[in-house]
Order: sequence, then C-alpha cells, then structure tokens
Amino acid sequence: MKKAVLLIMGLLLLSAPVLAYQINIQAPDSVSVGKPLVVTGITTFGTGTPIDVVLYYQLTTTTEVQRKIAYVLSDKSFRTVFDTTGLKTGTYKVEVPSTANSDDVTMRMVTIYDRSADIHLDTPLTQEFTGKIYLSGDIRGLENAGIQVEVIDPSGAVVFGPQYVHTDNNAHFAFEVTVPAPGSYEVSFTDARGYAGSRTITTTNSGSGVIATPVQTVAPAGGTSGILSAQARSSRGSPAYFIVRASSGPVTLYTSKTLDWVVEYSDDSGILHMVNEQGDQNPERVEILGNGQTLYFKIYPYQYSVTDDVFLFGENVGLIDVSRTVPAPFRSSGDMSASETQRASLFPLLGAAALAAGIFLWNRSRT
Repeated sequence: MKKAVLLIMGLLLLSAPVLAYQINIQAPDSVSVGKPLVVTGITTFGTGTPIDVVLYYQLTTTTEVQRKIAYVLSDKSFRTVFDTTGLKTGTYKVEVPSTANSDDVTMRMVTIYDRSADIHLDTPLTQEFTGKIYLSGDIRGLENAGIQVEVIDPSGAVVFGPQYVHTDNNAHFAFEVTVPAPGSYEVSFTDARGYAGSRTITTTNSGSGVIATPVQTVAPAGGTSGILSAQARSSRGSPAYFIVRASSGPVTLYTSKTLDWVVEYSDDSGILHMVNEQGDQNPERVEILGNGQTLYFKIYPYQYSVTDDVFLFGENVGLIDVSRTVPAPFRSSGDMSASETQRASLFPLLGAAALAAGIFLWNRSRT
C-alpha cells in the first residue's frame, strides 16, 4: 500500500515540471492608419513578468515593424499599444514570440487600411478665427446617410460630438462648430464601417487664414493672394446672393462640389450671365479679368426640390460677402433667373403682337 502511494506521489512530482505557462492575446481584425492598435492578453505568468509583443508587416517576407514590452498585472492581464501613424496599408501580424517558459506562440492577423481619400472637404484647412470652424464636403459612398463627427481641441478635449451629421443624396455634409480659441482642431469621421479618417483645421488670428463664414469674408491685410469663401443656404425659391469685390488681374470664382448649381452673375456693365455647365460632377466656375469692380452673384440648385448649403470660393478677390437682401441687378429683373428674364422680355412683344392682330381683325369686321 505504501509503495502504491509513493508511486502516485512520484508520478505527480514528475508531471509538475511539464506544466506550461499559457498566453492568449487579442487584437482587432482591422484598424485605420493613424489609429492606435491595441493588443491585450491574459497569461498564467506571474505579476510583473515582461512580455514581448511584436508587430510584423506581411508582404512576400515578414518584416519587424515595432516591438513593445508589456508587463503582467495583478489580474494576469497585459496590454500594449502600437502607433500606426505613417504605416503602409496591408496585412500585419501581432505576435508574442515563444520563450523557454512557454509552449504557446500566440499570433493575430491585423489589416491596416486607409480611407482618408474618401473624405473631401470644400472648406479650407486654415481659417481665420471667428469663434467657429466651418466644414463642408462629401464622403465617398455615404449618400443619404450620416457620418459621426468628433472635434478635439489642441489640449485633447472634445469640443464637438461624437455626433451624427446628415449627408444628402450626393454624400454632402455641411456644419459648423463653435471653438473657444485659435489653434489646431482635429476633426475625425466615423461611419458604419468604422473610422474613415481625420482632418486638422487650423484657426488663426495672424491674418493668414481664410474666413469661411456665412457672413462677411475679408482678405488678409496687405494682400489678396489667398482663397476667400462665403457660405449660404440656397434653394430655387430662396437663392443665395453674394457680393464679390474683384482685385486686379485674373479672377476665378467657383462653387462647392455638392450639387448641380446654377450660377448667375452681373458684370460691371450690369449684364446678367448664367453658368450651368458642370452638372453635379464638378464646381461651376467663372473666370473674369478683374479691375477692382464689384460683382453680384445669385446661386441656386438646378433641381426645384433641393435645399442645401452652397459655398462660393474666390481667387484674387478682395472680399466675398453674403448679401442679406436681393442685389440691385437681380431686383431690376423682378428677382428672376437670367433665363426667366429672357423669357419675360418676350412678353411685351407678344402682347403688342396680339394687340395689333386684334385691331386688324376688328377693322376687317367693320369693312
């Protein structure tokens, strides 16, 4: 009996050294470039044990990209974070290499992607500080949907969101965010597929920024080389009106690429022009030779059922201002479009012709 007990104890003692430590790690299947890659794990190693965690790039060969050391906590967990800023897109491998104390080599495959090209902003990245930043643009593939937006100030505090912003049938969005002071604000975009990317909007008091506001936009002191812009709500029944003061030389004005916009403008001779050539694929453009003259613009969507924000951008202009009243060139035509004005000009002629025909028939009936 004693021999049997000793035999069992001996077998237990012999099996003890072959008990292996265990490690299990977790990592996301995919992450966007610029976002942190968080790797967590659970192990049977003791508290304070260092764990090597390695990030490899998988192409035709495996290349080590980063190596981190995580330490086991009292609850037997560990955690480390890899910075993905500047990394190539593609397939990566996160791995804890084998050690003499472990029989487990754990590994996870991670896809690093970049969707930042899906984001297009119409508004400038540098804006004059007005207490607000203005954002207008489109997100590829997000027609009639929404995008979650978050804005972070230079200190890392959230000043807007996360909040969903609606996109129209052209995947266009437009909104404004109140900001407390000049500085660089990170605007991040997330949709149903995950993080889409971010843009940094810098507001400045230096006079070097572009004022992208729905009110007066003034060129920086001492020059007009920048791009100025103004924004207003527009529909067929309530068009957006702008006042533009041209500088000397070639002047280019163009709309935001959001909808099929119709642009009407009055030159310095008071003649109305209408531009509608690009559809909804590209901005409508007007190019003139400036001599300091004041121009008046009327912009509205081609479709009668649409109401949306429109930006008017100007190169080599001294001022762009949203007019709160109908400018005189458009009031003189009864606030009608150029095409409507042309049609309306035919009415007196038709009336005169009808009157002449009536008199002629009346005279014939008398004779």
